[in-house]
Order: sequence, then structure tokens, then C-alpha cells
Amino acid sequence: MTESRKHGAPGEQPDVTATGATGAGGDAAGTPPRADSAHGERHHTYYEGGAGASSEPGGEDEFDHTAPDSNERGAAGASSETEGTALAEEDTMAATLLADLQRLQAEYVNYKKRVDRDREVIRHTAVGSVVESLLPVLDDIHMARQAGDLAGGPFAAIADKLEATLGRFGVERLGEVGQEFDPNVHEALMHVEAELPEGTTGTTVVQVLQPGYRVGDRLVRAARVSVADPA
Repeated sequence: MTESRKHGAPGEQPDVTATGATGAGGDAAGTPPRADSAHGERHHTYYEGGAGASSEPGGEDEFDHTAPDSNERGAAGASSETEGTALAEEDTMAATLLADLQRLQAEYVNYKKRVDRDREVIRHTAVGSVVESLLPVLDDIHMARQAGDLAGGPFAAIADKLEATLGRFGVERLGEVGQEFDPNVHEALMHVEAELPEGTTGTTVVQVLQPGYRVGDRLVRAARVSVADPA
């Protein structure tokens, strides 16, 4: 009687209430059935897709550690290549902009130099034109000074102020007795015999007939002088 209850009589349904499961052959509600061997030993059955399932039977990992597929690797490679191309384009653009800036700076520096040079030339030209118009007055002052007419007179102060004012505008008077003759700034009107200081080796100015004037690099008039050669 006991044996028939354990194994069940032929034709009887197994008592499923003893397992406490609502599903056939299950250990608990909603759990997959266990596979029993012929000797009553239970083996664990692995199901794909379950959370925490290992990649193969007997694995110790709680989660699957699967390598990225080829699509993911391809996407990562394409993203890296795109980023590298963008960086190369930015470097090229930066180099181009730097070259343009350097060229503009060089052009500006050259332009400023040219403007400053032209401004100075225009200034010297304007001052030179004024000096040319004053040459007769300056020659009269020079002759009066040589004759001694300016010594102690009120006109001497006026002449000095005029020459000082011209000097502030860069006007330089040329021609002094004892200077070595320079054809660039002197015009020899007379060649005379005169006693020159000892040690003189070149043609020397012995008399200034009309002083010359220069403004910057512009020669308004060469000094008209008399010269003598050393003995």
C-alpha cells in the first residue's frame, strides 16, 4: 500500500499538490521546470536572455561579458577618423589665418614706414620752399653780419631769432671758413691763393660768399665759396 502511494498506481495522476507548484513539474509558480535524471539527480538548466545569466554553463560571471561586435568597432573607427579629419582641418585653417595675420601686419608696418617717410619728405619740401623764398633776406643778413652792421644794433636780435626759428624746422646753414671743400654742399665760385693752416692737405674754403641751406636730406642751395689749395 505504501509502495503504490510512492510511485503511483497505473492509471493514476501524480499528486502535484505535494510540490506546491501551480504549473506542471515546476518548483514554484512562474519558474522553469527542472530536468531530473533517471536516478533522481537534478541538473541546472541555463536559459538565454535571463538577467545575470552567464555566457556558458558553469560560468562564474554574474553578467555576460560579450566583446563588441563588428558594427560597434566600425562605428568607433569612423568616429575617430572623422574627429581626426576635423582636427586637421582646424589646424590648416588656424595656420592659414596666422599667415594672413602676419602678412597683414607686415603690410601695415611697411605702409606706416612709407607714410612716415612721405610725410617727412613733404615737410622738408614745404620748409625748403619757405627757405627758398627767404634766400634774399638771409643773404642780406649774412652780408650785414660780415660788414659789421649787426654788431650791437637791434636788427641783430631780429636776425638771430629768424635763424633760430628756421633751425627749429630743421634748416641747416652750410659753409664755414676753414672747412674742407665738399662738392656736395659747396659751390666754388673763385679759386684763389691763400695761406692755409699748417697740415692742410686738401682744398679749403677761405671765404663764404653766400651761405648754403639744407633741410633734412634736401639741399636748398649749395654754399657759394672761394677756395684755395695747400702750397
